[in-house]
Amino acid sequence: MEVIDSLCCQAVQNGASDLFLHSDQPPQFRIDGDLVPIDQPPITPEELEAFWTHCGADASTTDHDGSYVATDGTRFRVNLFRALFQRGAVLRPIKTQIPALDTLGLPVELLTAWVAKTSGLVLVTGPTGGGKSTTLAACLDWLNRTYHRHVVTIEDPIEYLFAPDRCLFTQREVGPDTPTFAEGLRRSLRQSPNVILLGEIRDAASAITALQAAETGHLVLATLHSSSVLDALERLTHLFDAGQREGVLQLLSQQLIGVLCQKLVPALPEGRILAVEHFENQAVTRKWILEGKFRDLADFVAKGDNPANVTFLQSLVALVKTKRITEATGIEAAANPHELLRQLRGITAISIKH
Repeated sequence: MEVIDSLCCQAVQNGASDLFLHSDQPPQFRIDGDLVPIDQPPITPEELEAFWTHCGADASTTDHDGSYVATDGTRFRVNLFRALFQRGAVLRPIKTQIPALDTLGLPVELLTAWVAKTSGLVLVTGPTGGGKSTTLAACLDWLNRTYHRHVVTIEDPIEYLFAPDRCLFTQREVGPDTPTFAEGLRRSLRQSPNVILLGEIRDAASAITALQAAETGHLVLATLHSSSVLDALERLTHLFDAGQREGVLQLLSQQLIGVLCQKLVPALPEGRILAVEHFENQAVTRKWILEGKFRDLADFVAKGDNPANVTFLQSLVALVKTKRITEATGIEAAANPHELLRQLRGITAISIKH
């Protein structure tokens, strides 16, 4: 345990977002998105076996999600797994200091308007490690300093711990406190919440309960893995069988407040910065959601004539123009690199037509 604990402390000191442990292989960090080998001996099977036991995993377990607290006090989210009959683990340090909302490169005015609402569904989406949990924690921290609310969180594991200011917090962890996200969400409705944070929408049960909670007068904040606003809506809808989708789309069109999709890209001169895509559900978009016409909605967002609606492309162009990322980074991150280059050169679709 001493070796792995020391690596955990080194990970924090070096600003690593992940620590990778594979049996009989040297450990590695992920720093600013890149894998960094560590000049240390390979992790032994015995060291990993002791770590599994400490995390509460049975010897025959093939996959296990848990947590670990290092001797420096840092909490880690832990995934234990087997690969080719060997043990492995990935540990992610959980940051305890909640950053201010206006330091993250987010649309602050838009997000605070969403979080101030008394009911509805807000989705924060993006890839794993894209900062979704930090964004939601910053939103709740702002809410904690601004409004009197009862906030129930259902997480796996709990990442940020909130000290009550104006809000009362009930934080529940999947496993120790509640068996599943869906069950924790369903039970939370009996706890008189104003705001419910759902760590992740993983299945149809949690998705429909989140929509129903929004419908019955609660503000629900939830995360979803997706690459864009369009992808988020399609993924959420396809959690359900075809026969259920009409009812789900009706609920979604009425209860969805907005979607924020984010990803971290290499910044200048170092570190990483958020690129964002977001849209706010308005009168015209409700009809498209109801009819499942998500492509029409994506085209509407791409018009760029409403500050509540921004595409990743527009966000990347702005970051390049303000020299916060390189043009090469923008090209690599863009779904359509040629369109990014055209916009950087001042060539728009309208000017091409004329």
